[in-house]
Amino acid sequence: MRIPSRLARLLPVALLLAGTATAAPVHYTLDPDHTYPSFEADHMGISTWRGKFNHSQGWVEMDKADGRGSLEVSIALDSIDFGQDALNTWARGKDFLDAARHPRAVYQGRLAGFVDGAPTRVEGSLTLRGVTRPVDLRIDHFRCIPHPVLKREYCGADARGSFDRSAFGLDAGKDYGFDMHVALRIQVEALRDK
Repeated sequence: MRIPSRLARLLPVALLLAGTATAAPVHYTLDPDHTYPSFEADHMGISTWRGKFNHSQGWVEMDKADGRGSLEVSIALDSIDFGQDALNTWARGKDFLDAARHPRAVYQGRLAGFVDGAPTRVEGSLTLRGVTRPVDLRIDHFRCIPHPVLKREYCGADARGSFDRSAFGLDAGKDYGFDMHVALRIQVEALRDK
């Protein structure tokens, strides 16, 4: 059987479109009870202060087969927790995070470096106190399993990165010799949407 020439020219395009239509990214919602961005920062060069943010929300969209994805995480700055009430109150105030004027920090990124369907890094940017700067993350561990109760895919990761806090206007202590480098440690879990 002979295929008409016009149809023969369109057939490869149709097959290509059909193949791409079947691959679709999957959307996941971050589990706020199992996602805690944490950090480590210098205190006068003599110790390391550690803290976390108790409230965050966000989403991940990922196509494991295609090796691509994106994410957005919004962090409530008034949920900062050093384990010391006085320091928490100061950090929320106008001399540091200024959470009344800038209630949220937002991290947006693109998943990259996929190996066997798992991302190994995030190329992204952090917006904090109205300032946006590039901040990339390395993913040390990534795994998806069927959630034992909800029977949907459940993924988790451990990521790390760092940034210079003075680049966001957070330069308290700089005149006293504080190191402005902040190390991030992020545990995240997300449930596939229905």
